[in-house]
Amino acid sequence: MVDIPTLSIMIAAASVVAGVVYYAFQLRHSVKARQMDLLMRLYLTWGSEDMKKAYGRFLALEIQDYNDFVKRYGAINSPERSPVWVDMDRVGWFFNGVGFLVFEKFVNIKLVDDLMGYGVIFIWEKMKPLVEGWRKQLNIPKSFAWFEYLANEMKKREARLQQSQK
Repeated sequence: MVDIPTLSIMIAAASVVAGVVYYAFQLRHSVKARQMDLLMRLYLTWGSEDMKKAYGRFLALEIQDYNDFVKRYGAINSPERSPVWVDMDRVGWFFNGVGFLVFEKFVNIKLVDDLMGYGVIFIWEKMKPLVEGWRKQLNIPKSFAWFEYLANEMKKREARLQQSQK
């Protein structure tokens, strides 16, 4: 038979264990909620009027290579450069930031892919010759490195998904 002091110790211990388990579940839920909040704020930025205008102007660009682009629109570091550079910066910086968040695991790549991944690879491939050009010109090899990382991770994810469907 269990005496009252032993029973009270068992109840107290069970209460502590239950509290720890409850806190662990709450903490896990809180982390997911913060990640989703961050992702939705990014998505709203991506859908903003300014971003849509910049993206539309970027899509209209015909990019052959960096030198041709510089002849038409000026160099990235030129005071006479075209406003299309601002549009590219806006789009590129956005995805550069998303890539950093994916790398640091603040945002799940599956969620990024499901919500806005349809254009990441396309945008990177279109912008890639320019990024490579200004990396060389300005000697900043890490420029938009997180954007490139994000595009590469999306390609890997796409390949894995296609492989699993076979």
